[in-house]
Amino acid sequence: MVIRVGCATWSLNKEVKPQFPSHGTHLERYSHVFNSVEINSSFYRPHRHETYCKWASATPQDFRFSVKVPKQITHVKRLMNCENEVLSFLTEISGLGQKLGPILLQLPPSLAWIEDRMPLFFSLLRTYTSHPVVCEPRHRSWFDGNVDSQLKSFNIARVAADPAVADAGRTPAGDENVRYYRLHGAPRMYYSAYDNDQLAALAMELKNSVGTGVGETWCIFDNTAENAAQKNAIILNKLLKQ
Repeated sequence: MVIRVGCATWSLNKEVKPQFPSHGTHLERYSHVFNSVEINSSFYRPHRHETYCKWASATPQDFRFSVKVPKQITHVKRLMNCENEVLSFLTEISGLGQKLGPILLQLPPSLAWIEDRMPLFFSLLRTYTSHPVVCEPRHRSWFDGNVDSQLKSFNIARVAADPAVADAGRTPAGDENVRYYRLHGAPRMYYSAYDNDQLAALAMELKNSVGTGVGETWCIFDNTAENAAQKNAIILNKLLKQ
């Protein structure tokens, strides 16, 4: 039962650099402070299998990468007729080997739950991988008990996001073997930092999550636009160790 804290980037800004080792690439230095990272660049462009292998070899044995599904699958094809893209993506990220954490499926705000489409895509995905998958829907139709049950039947976890589209979106749902918190910053998405009281409450929630017997609990800070993510993640790590 592990808590993984990280950011949606491993690039180090000058304000936090003194809190990381002084030698190595940014990824190497980052991975000696945090035990996980979310790869967002895969959403925008493919990376070679060899690139993922290189990243995996540069990090400690217990380090893990979550990887975001390409927008060609989620936003362009909207989970339809995308078998070739899914296979290419899974082949690429296999370069991470045992360091591959959850596959992150972030959906566009306009993509509603469609009863005959979504299970079809999840079935396709599960044909080719049994790896943990976490889904961040951004349309309100995804936040009801029926959808939660469907996600659970495919062993797919729903992300707990901040800010949340609906109240139910503040807590994890779906598959219970992994919990994934994704913090974008509020009130200004991608920019706002979380204060110490908010981080203390989050630390308590993450500790309680581990107490329920979940295999892994992830907490990723995506408020990277003005470098708040690493500052928040460093404080959260210290709170979790108390």
